[in-house]
Amino acid sequence: MVKDNLYQPFEIVLREPLAACPRSEHSHSFFEFIYIVSGSGKQCINKSKFAYKPGHLFLLTPNDSHYFEIQTETQFLFIRFNPLYVKNSALTGEMAQHLDFLLKNAGQAPGCILKTDEDKAVVKPIMQAIINEKQKSGLYSKALLQQYINTVIVIAARNVAMNMPDEVDENTEDKTLDILQYIQANIYFPEKLKADVIADKMGISETYLGRYFKKHTSETMQQYIINYKLKLIENRLLHTSMRMAEIANELGFNDESHLNRIFKKYRNVNPSEFRKTRQGDQSNES
Repeated sequence: MVKDNLYQPFEIVLREPLAACPRSEHSHSFFEFIYIVSGSGKQCINKSKFAYKPGHLFLLTPNDSHYFEIQTETQFLFIRFNPLYVKNSALTGEMAQHLDFLLKNAGQAPGCILKTDEDKAVVKPIMQAIINEKQKSGLYSKALLQQYINTVIVIAARNVAMNMPDEVDENTEDKTLDILQYIQANIYFPEKLKADVIADKMGISETYLGRYFKKHTSETMQQYIINYKLKLIENRLLHTSMRMAEIANELGFNDESHLNRIFKKYRNVNPSEFRKTRQGDQSNES
């Protein structure tokens, strides 16, 4: 698979409207915001497909592969940045904290990263300002563009935080975020999610781990693991064609019936019905 590189801290690219995707599936060594200026279609990320329309914003990390299925002529705005941007001394400590939080937890918000109509309305004029500034390249353009990008980063970080436990935000203690990120990274390996294994990895006692996690997230670690798996299941039901048995095997359930039982317990509907109903709703919206 082709992998693109970026040789400067950040880059902004506005494409002419496209009737078809010029590239096959590929990945990056950098981070990338993709803003939909106009058009409709599907953004294919890591084998999952997400319908897009004007105003949608996606965030890709270096581990993601993607391509587009364009349905109506689409104009994309790409905002790319690499670790050099993160380390840039011009970033304040607070801004660097927002950015670090966003990048480490981007997987919590699959699809369009903007989860509220209010934030979509705020981001739209910022993106237009980026386009205008990019096209005219006037005095202080680079400084202004960086400020616009930083504002988008803060908004995106807030939307990612909406999918985290209520008590978790960019000010949460590093140890708590380390635990959350460890769980996310090992969600497909049940043996690595045992309390004694996590406690050993974090260098704290198993007894203290449970109390600490509950104090800083307002839910038990087991509740967090189950809720995170349920979000992953929902994502696969809505955006992939995976069979139930495949999802159960991927996420470490004993079998398909085990997955069905857990899903229905917490979502009050079986996975097949959830997929049928929600996909129908999404079709109506688009």
